[in-house]
Amino acid sequence: MSTTVTPPPGLTVRAATPEDAAEVCALLNRVDLLEIGRAETEVAEVAAELGHPEVDLARDSWLLWEGRRLVGYGLLRDASGGERIDIDQYVLPDRQDGALHLFDLMEARAAERAAANGARRAVVHLHLNSAPTVDTAAMRARGWRAVRRYNVLTRPVSPAADPVPAPPAGVVLRDCTAEADRRIAHRLLQQSFAGHYDFRPRSYEEWLEDIDGANADWSLVWVAVVAGVGDAAVLRCRNDRGGTGWASNIGVLPQARGRGVGGHLLRHFFGAFAALGRGRVGLGVDTENGTGAPELYLRHGMALDFAVDTWELVVALG
Repeated sequence: MSTTVTPPPGLTVRAATPEDAAEVCALLNRVDLLEIGRAETEVAEVAAELGHPEVDLARDSWLLWEGRRLVGYGLLRDASGGERIDIDQYVLPDRQDGALHLFDLMEARAAERAAANGARRAVVHLHLNSAPTVDTAAMRARGWRAVRRYNVLTRPVSPAADPVPAPPAGVVLRDCTAEADRRIAHRLLQQSFAGHYDFRPRSYEEWLEDIDGANADWSLVWVAVVAGVGDAAVLRCRNDRGGTGWASNIGVLPQARGRGVGGHLLRHFFGAFAALGRGRVGLGVDTENGTGAPELYLRHGMALDFAVDTWELVVALG
């Protein structure tokens, strides 16, 4: 793979540091405004990303500057220890030459990381808004292709319309403020999502790092106990996003499906966030999810807000 080491005229590149979190967050929100019409990124999210123990900022992060204006950001993560490498890239649309330069740098580094893992190829994934600021025609010319779509669904909520529901017969919820229940929530998520596209097993400690568990509000994570099954489902939410209360995961074990547990967890999500004073809630769902989740969410009044595509590049090594 050939790599252009020299940035385009007028641009410079350096690695990110934790102190860059606010500047990076501002860039991401400029991209949010262009792509979905509102700022959705919180500085705590960026700080957690830059502080993740699996990220080597010196070698796996890139800030693209035009003078004193930050115009691009890239981050690479190798959570698989194998061929799969994940990258994020955000570039303002007036500097597409910079985006291509970042692709040069990031693709080369992804190949290097996969080779160091002993893989015979690098499978690089990047998530982009379905109408991104990045030039997707230029990406296709580099060998990238869109392989999966996720829809972000939202719904207005209010205390009057969305009271916290009583659970169905045989179902009991408890929150995860206790450490033992956090471990159960992790186990249930690993089991309920094991057959899903792009699932990668994570240890409890790795999962905590991924979700910034040290700063999570564990009162917004619930385990559902189902009669005859035991601990059978989990709802993980977060209330740290500026515009939307967010359900990160709704997972139900196969043996507990078809008993209304998923629908109850969804309504519990609506009611809990309405009680917190939120006016809107949201979640993301794989459009090819085979469990019936997309249809469940639509039946409960959720509607498409925007879509995100997974793009993939496969690089042969050696």
